[in-house]
Amino acid sequence: MALLLTVTGPDRPGITSELTHILALNNVVLLDIEQVVVKGHLTLCLLVHMHPENNILKELLFKAKALGQNLDFRVLDDNENKISDGQTRRFAITLLGDPVSSGAMHALAQILARQKANIDWIRRLSEGELSSLEVLITLPADHNAENLKQELMSRLGQFDVDVALQRETLTRRNKRLVVFDMDSTLIPIEVIDELAKLHNVGTEVSTITNEAMNGRFDFCESLRKRVAMLEGLSKARIDELTDNLVLNKGAEDLMRVLKGLGYKIGIISGGFTIAAEHLKERFGLDFAYANKLEIINNTLTGRVHEPIIDAAMKAQLLIETAVRENIPLEQTIAIGDGANDALMLAKAGLGIAFHAKPQLKKVATTSVSSGGLERILYLLGMSGKDVEEFLSKL
Repeated sequence: MALLLTVTGPDRPGITSELTHILALNNVVLLDIEQVVVKGHLTLCLLVHMHPENNILKELLFKAKALGQNLDFRVLDDNENKISDGQTRRFAITLLGDPVSSGAMHALAQILARQKANIDWIRRLSEGELSSLEVLITLPADHNAENLKQELMSRLGQFDVDVALQRETLTRRNKRLVVFDMDSTLIPIEVIDELAKLHNVGTEVSTITNEAMNGRFDFCESLRKRVAMLEGLSKARIDELTDNLVLNKGAEDLMRVLKGLGYKIGIISGGFTIAAEHLKERFGLDFAYANKLEIINNTLTGRVHEPIIDAAMKAQLLIETAVRENIPLEQTIAIGDGANDALMLAKAGLGIAFHAKPQLKKVATTSVSSGGLERILYLLGMSGKDVEEFLSKL
């Protein structure tokens, strides 16, 4: 017969050892085991199979009591103990918020119950404030996961919580290539807008930039029009800007972790090489693709070299880079903020809209709407504690 044993109580070393020792001495077959400790409180579940005449429950109950634990048991029928027949799929749900509230958790649980999704386990990822959780679920194989994703994003968005729904596969935790958009993603500014301010055409250029990033203006046309307004700007003024570029919050920790894990990291930007190459050298990136301004006699001519890196080119560069590095697209990450990043994010195994425009959030795998870039590590199943320990050793 199959028994489900549930042990709860104050945690201390040796509890699992003592109880499994009894199972081993009596030749009990261990079918499954899970354990979790929350704030010093233990929950240990053991699924075992034993001969009906092998009654060791009394011994287990006495041992649990001696250890200061409560032990409950339940005999499972054949249906409850049936091994999965492959008609289900596993998914990981990652929640990001400031914080992830009880209301958000209730909304999540309601949706999963209504859609007949089974929660296998819930794990806290963040340290300090409860800003990230990972929930592993099982869905019927024929379930429409995209519908579930859209409902989760819509409902949890009401609680200012971002949500990612990813297939729980080996490659979810084993990405190998990450590409960043640059302006307003890797760095907090739009370089072209800052150059325009230096040339006293800031308002005019910024207006066109906003239109383009929201998908209301053809990118190539808008870029040519904006660059034309920069004619006559000296390279010295440009160098002054690029020498003082800063990264968005969390970017350096994210890069240090990914580089330490052997990722290929680079920039694919609709911005300019004058900034992208500077960042590539400064932070030891593997590659940087961006648009090249025409400079003659150390002065901008108001023209940009062709071809322009637009949305389609960004996606193509991601594909070409993955092929060159022999990395499947499923193991790539693309991060961006504007409409020009949509195709690139759609091609990547994990497409992340970072503090992004609404249009991009609709097509991305998930969004990071608050906090820094380091939160992307949660989407890879890394906990804050693991990251902190890893960084301390670099």
